[in-house]
Amino acid sequence: MRILIDARMYGLEHTGIGRYLINLIEQLKRESSNSIETKHHFIILLRKKYFETLTFSKGWEKILVDIPHYGIREQLLLPGIIEKHKPDLVHFPHINVPIFYKGRYVVTVHDITMQKQGIAATKLPLPIYFLKRLPFLCISKFAVKNASKIIVPSKTTATNVANFYNMSIQKIVVIYEGFDDRISIATKYLNEIDVLSKYDLLNKDYFFYVGNAYPHKNLPIVIRAVKDLNENKNMHIFFVIAGLKDDFHQQLSDFVNDLGAGGHIKLVGYVKDEELAIIYRNSVGFVYPSLSEGFGLQGLEAISSGTFLVCSNIGVFKEVYGFHAFYFDPKSVDSISGTLYSISNMSKVDKNKYIRAAQAYIKKYSWKRMAEETLKVYEGV
Repeated sequence: MRILIDARMYGLEHTGIGRYLINLIEQLKRESSNSIETKHHFIILLRKKYFETLTFSKGWEKILVDIPHYGIREQLLLPGIIEKHKPDLVHFPHINVPIFYKGRYVVTVHDITMQKQGIAATKLPLPIYFLKRLPFLCISKFAVKNASKIIVPSKTTATNVANFYNMSIQKIVVIYEGFDDRISIATKYLNEIDVLSKYDLLNKDYFFYVGNAYPHKNLPIVIRAVKDLNENKNMHIFFVIAGLKDDFHQQLSDFVNDLGAGGHIKLVGYVKDEELAIIYRNSVGFVYPSLSEGFGLQGLEAISSGTFLVCSNIGVFKEVYGFHAFYFDPKSVDSISGTLYSISNMSKVDKNKYIRAAQAYIKKYSWKRMAEETLKVYEGV
């Protein structure tokens, strides 16, 4: 079978989708040394940056397609490029499927946050926002309606997709994602004191968050809760926020200043993977206050690195983390500050007991298993 994967969003600059593609392709490549090589031929579409750096062995080929996602060129040019390589099946890792492509494909829908979001999630002028949003909604509807199979990372997302698009859930396949234990392993080569000093965290108590600052991530309410801990509960603790700096991070920085919470909040920008585990592990806990998610990768990374997970009591988090997270009402400052206060005062013995149990639990999630189950979907279409 000739399987084409649209990997133009490969790379950590594309956050969750980029990491998904990195691990899917890496795990499929590892399997290529045995059974896959004789059964399948993989064609990988890449933009210039990764086309020049990634190498593939027999049974694989890479194609340079330096076309950005979410654009008119994607819609008009990509179908012809794909058809030229005569794939039996295409895997689109996101809902930006070109509507003029008529071949068989599977699509991964990571969540439906973009479909449900409002004007707070854009920095564009409203006329331009609506001009772009309408085609996006049409394309995403086309993507799910015409797919042979839809892959989603959780049962919660499966239900959300089926309800949003008024479609049968039988077409949807739940494949849980994994987490990068490489983040923990990489720290063996780093000096912990140097990393903490670099971010001014040495000998400081702090909660941690890493990711983007889109409105549905709900970070302002945690900032309010941490301010409450410091000013009303006799604590001295920071909230450290990491992530690529963009308009939404700047908006968050403005919010911190307007609230007068600058003494309690650290916006540290991008943190390398090899430094992440050190910051995770030395935190009091990783705070994940999202109002909606498709899976929740960062929570698994935090547990793997050896810290508490403190998160919203939304359905997908309860599905993925089970009893191994501390939950709060994401719309209540009192609920968040109370939960953070409680775990801050937990004994070291209880903390270690919790972390060991949580780390044992999350072993059920692996990128290897995700790739194996995805391959079964390819073969079953």
